[in-house]
Amino acid sequence: LTPAAQLAAKAKTPFPGASPAYDAARQALLAEEIEFRRHMTRVGEQRRALPPGPVIGKNYRFKDEQASDVGLLELFGDMDTLVTYFWMYGPQRERPCPMCTNLLGAVNGNAADIKQRVALKVLGRSPVERQYAFAQERGWRDLNFVQTMGDDYAKDLGLLQPDGSEYPALTVYQRDGGQVRLFWA
Repeated sequence: LTPAAQLAAKAKTPFPGASPAYDAARQALLAEEIEFRRHMTRVGEQRRALPPGPVIGKNYRFKDEQASDVGLLELFGDMDTLVTYFWMYGPQRERPCPMCTNLLGAVNGNAADIKQRVALKVLGRSPVERQYAFAQERGWRDLNFVQTMGDDYAKDLGLLQPDGSEYPALTVYQRDGGQVRLFWA
């Protein structure tokens, strides 16, 4: 690859009248941005090259939007990849976490496109009806909420602390025949 500094040196500042100090600083920053993109590409390649993850042997149960009791494998629907976001909206919380809400607002805007390639579920400990009521309040129409049944899922993933506080988590699973494997978390 051409060194990033060489590529950055070829760039032209789009603003007339920029000072030499600005041009030099912008060129140095551009070289770092090029290196950063290259690093992100390498990290993505490493992620895609992960060997098969561990099989999820526990029969975690969930309550879906139809109030049906379903297992983790059923959350995939007809997809081979399941992306889940566990949000901090336990039954003891009056309102969900503001940062989780902010993230899910952005995901909702892209959810229809995301769901063309993967199953996408938002998991929470609050009753699924309560999660959907909040989603309706926010105008979220493209997210699918699922209630974790019991606390095993949250505890096993280290998301539920002994004091009842929660951590959020983005977790990706892959279907492997009739079993589920962790891909990335």
